[in-house]
Amino acid sequence: MKHLLATIRRSHCRHAAPFLQLAYYQSLKPQSPSEPATSLTKSSWSIHENAMPIQDVNGLQIAKQTDRICQILSNHNGSGNVDSAMKSASVEIKITQLLVQEVLKKLSNAGLLALSFFRWAEKQKGIKHTSASYNTLIESLGKVKQFKMVWKLVEEMRQQGMLSKDSLALISRRYARARKVKEAIDAFESMEKFGLRPELQDYNRLIDTLCKSRHPEKAQQVFDEWKNKRFKPDIKSYTILLEGWGQEQNLLRLNEVCREMRDDGFAPDVVSYGIMIHAYCKAKNYHEAVEKYHEMERKGIKATPHIYCTLINALGSEKRLSEALKFFELAKTSGHALEAPTYNAVVGAYCWSMRIHNAYRIVDEMRICGVGPNSRTYDIILHHLIKAHRTQEAYAVFQKMNDEPGCEPTISTYEIMVRMFCNEERTDMALRVWNQMKAKGFLPGMHMFSSLINSLSHENKLEDACRYFQQMLDMGIRPPTPMFKNLKQALLDEGKEDTVLTLAKKLEKLRVTQIVS
Repeated sequence: MKHLLATIRRSHCRHAAPFLQLAYYQSLKPQSPSEPATSLTKSSWSIHENAMPIQDVNGLQIAKQTDRICQILSNHNGSGNVDSAMKSASVEIKITQLLVQEVLKKLSNAGLLALSFFRWAEKQKGIKHTSASYNTLIESLGKVKQFKMVWKLVEEMRQQGMLSKDSLALISRRYARARKVKEAIDAFESMEKFGLRPELQDYNRLIDTLCKSRHPEKAQQVFDEWKNKRFKPDIKSYTILLEGWGQEQNLLRLNEVCREMRDDGFAPDVVSYGIMIHAYCKAKNYHEAVEKYHEMERKGIKATPHIYCTLINALGSEKRLSEALKFFELAKTSGHALEAPTYNAVVGAYCWSMRIHNAYRIVDEMRICGVGPNSRTYDIILHHLIKAHRTQEAYAVFQKMNDEPGCEPTISTYEIMVRMFCNEERTDMALRVWNQMKAKGFLPGMHMFSSLINSLSHENKLEDACRYFQQMLDMGIRPPTPMFKNLKQALLDEGKEDTVLTLAKKLEKLRVTQIVS
């Protein structure tokens, strides 16, 4: 019976789109408190309510505890004392290794706060930091460029015998993201100093790091200088370079790498074709992208869901909707199970053509087929609703996300909504969303702080603007220069020179200080 139902569902999913009703679109209408939920929703929940696997229950408990701890820490941010923050909140939570790791992950945008929690956690009974918790902290500190502390952590790991190539590769990546290319390569080369011998996959990872940090020319230089001397490249080495040049839309260099790859005996595989198709799409050379797809098919190389997703996204963004939908139909008959990213690409394609009602219809189809929707689905819809100034509808969609399992707002969603209300000069609503985000244990990053502080400055709510600026500094986040200039000018216009001097001193202290413990 179960097999029969699955077969019916798959059959329905292949052909459902044209016949589905706009159930989700209609559900955006306000519902009276007395109106009962649909029987389908209620019964579906009750069937599974008491049958949740134990690991899911434990995971849910860890998630709630993580959110609670992050909420406490963010509310006491700047006090510098995690112990007093936890005690003042009267929290009765057993600190476990897994919980520590999850909290550190959630504090990824707050390096200084993450360090304080890390030091507090290591004093708790039964806690001994692992290489995973060290690496998570290194990632957080690297984001705020606290490299002196990062290397202190490396020494701690070395002394405890847990330093790995992964840790040094992580540091290399953070340097590259900070545009410190020489330091990134030096961090990689320090492997041998620590008695760790780099292998081909490590060289590939370095080249990938440089490419993804928008330094393909340096990646190419490393490849050319070290090729057949320090490592012998494989097809992955070449595909990494293809992707690097493709991201820069440098099709000339991309084709050169492709020729060199063939000369070295590596025929392009499905991954290589996917990268080339993406590169041509990014460069808006859609004709060549589609030609590459057909060339691949002629060679008997079967397109992956990722390739279909790429073409649907690209053509949809150019409002070439009918062509995008043709590739969606090809994806349905490709033999691959349809995945959420492919559906999300179709949602985006309809949104680019402002056929939002069709986008909602695809969301319905995703539900029926059991492949979503997810938070990304709604982020796409929100982006286009906001662009079309349909802010009320966007807020309604945002509110409904909390009610659908797997679609809860992410930090990206909160950033979209805060920016929307800031642009609409509704800082009251922006702060409401901000507080909802904090209650969920999410911590804002630089861009979200910038949107809010700029908006508060513009609305002359300078006391609030300074308060959030201080929070930003307390988290170790360096504010962008244009944002500080806006705040400074607004304060000067109000004759608050003393406040400007105080903030400038605090900012300078953050810029020049490298934490050491």
